[in-house]
Amino acid sequence: MDREFFYSIMNGEGTLDYELYLNTKSLLSCQKDFKDFCNPDELQFQVVHQVEEMWMKLIAYTLLDIDDYIQQENTNRIITLFRRVHIAQRLMIDELSLLETMSPKEYQEIRGRLGNGSGQESPGFRTLLRMHTPLWQSFQASYLDKHGLTIEKIYNSEYTHSDAYVVAEAFAEFDELFQRFRAVHMQLIMRTIGLGAKSLKGRAVELLNEGMRIRFFPELWEIRSQMTDTWGGKYGTVRDSIGGH
Repeated sequence: MDREFFYSIMNGEGTLDYELYLNTKSLLSCQKDFKDFCNPDELQFQVVHQVEEMWMKLIAYTLLDIDDYIQQENTNRIITLFRRVHIAQRLMIDELSLLETMSPKEYQEIRGRLGNGSGQESPGFRTLLRMHTPLWQSFQASYLDKHGLTIEKIYNSEYTHSDAYVVAEAFAEFDELFQRFRAVHMQLIMRTIGLGAKSLKGRAVELLNEGMRIRFFPELWEIRSQMTDTWGGKYGTVRDSIGGH
């Protein structure tokens, strides 16, 4: 197969309406030129991370709209847009599996080209880390305080599967999927460079585990433990076997 011929046409001409609308000429030129790759896996490495940034941009943009709808108490729009966010999060998680097709040695060749760069510098990731607080404040004001509700009430003592409850569950899924992304990313690090190695910033990669212990919305996870402990106090934390033994 004529490799140079196909290289020459992969980016297109950029003149057709489809190309112009999607700006494919610029988009497909965001990666290194083929001749500059350190190995055949570098294109995959760049594409996966660039696509991840695009998904995070979409997620952040959508969360801004969700915040507006929370303040309007427009639950239907909130749930629909959160579904979009959740799907994008799952795509981010699934995409990481592409990088598992790269050997540790091949990754080291790419790693040598990263300078002092780190995934912690991702603009999309850093943006998402800052959005959960204002989102929760809007939810607290519009769905809880305004109606005299608490997390305990909507989940337990006044549970009706209300609008406040379904929005809270959408928050919980967003939080869960973000943590799942972090966990899968950690497994990828383990698979490529090992957790005992130092990062490009000279810190132990294992320090990344600290972020996995942080929840965006701790109230939504704590209520589950509180409810279970309360119920356990009524019917017993340790109970007899249903088999009667």
